[in-house]
Amino acid sequence: MPKSAYEKSGVSIDRGNQAVQRIQSMVRKMGVQEIGKFGGFFPLKGGLKNPILVSSADGVGTKLKVAFMMNVHNTVGRDLVNHCVNDILVYGARPLFFLDYLAAGRVEPGTVGEVVSGVLDGCLDNEMVLLGGETAEMPGFYREGEYDIAGFIVGLVGKADVIDGKAIGKGDLLIGLPSSGLHTNGYSLARQIVFDKLNLKVNSKVSELELPIGAELLRVHRSYLKTVRPLLEEKLLKGMAHITGGGLLENVPRILPPGTGVVIERTWPVPPLFSFLVQAGSVSAGERYRVFNMGIGMVLVIEPKKLSRVEAVLERAGEEHFLIGQVTEHRGGERVRIQ
Repeated sequence: MPKSAYEKSGVSIDRGNQAVQRIQSMVRKMGVQEIGKFGGFFPLKGGLKNPILVSSADGVGTKLKVAFMMNVHNTVGRDLVNHCVNDILVYGARPLFFLDYLAAGRVEPGTVGEVVSGVLDGCLDNEMVLLGGETAEMPGFYREGEYDIAGFIVGLVGKADVIDGKAIGKGDLLIGLPSSGLHTNGYSLARQIVFDKLNLKVNSKVSELELPIGAELLRVHRSYLKTVRPLLEEKLLKGMAHITGGGLLENVPRILPPGTGVVIERTWPVPPLFSFLVQAGSVSAGERYRVFNMGIGMVLVIEPKKLSRVEAVLERAGEEHFLIGQVTEHRGGERVRIQ
């Protein structure tokens, strides 16, 4: 059958339909019977008083470049979901549903299927529904074999249970939960150090690291939902900061009320990947805590009198954690001091 004019321009409706069919077979696992229409429906349940919907959108950034280099596409979807889950978790919200967007110069159903399988796994792990999404073929816009993905999440929290940081005050304590790696930030600098400056390949082995460098960089961004949920149920938290772009220096202030700052002490062991990047790239002390998470992916703010209970809950969950600092008065200058 001769190609249509649209297909000659680089867009194949048939390939797009094949990709949708693959996705349909996967999302049926979570009870969603139909996708591919103009939107999705989600019935609200739970009986919360004064329920508030919390939403967020994000992407994976240039971590995708590492996935392209390794031809591994089934992890970036989990990165995407977990990042978005953490972004609404800081308000105390539980995730309800997720939608994804994938755009490529040429839609390859196999690759799309791998990406979406990661999204689906992330949704199942976080007990929410993959409600729908969009796959766009845009010839000439992306390089051959490359794509971009974005995610959109909606969660729910009762108005009385919203965590907004307003109650944070002088003397409150900061607990750091470890990251699983770079998560989804700092990859432009990391790639420049690893692949441009050092000329390493994705399968190069670095003595300080457990896995080849590509696999180290591709470690999945972790979700903190299951760790934090019991703390939320016992109302033990006054604030949370997801450490994404901007690192500790710029993400912690986002939850602080006026007139407060924090002093952070480097009490946690910095993972070898960060030490390697900092040394190999001669990354300054100020920049490393602004570009990378440096081993802390989530910061919890609690009252001192609740420390023992918080630690007991975290230990029961098998969660490693570190007391990393304290809230102080802020009288000018940087709101976050790391010492």
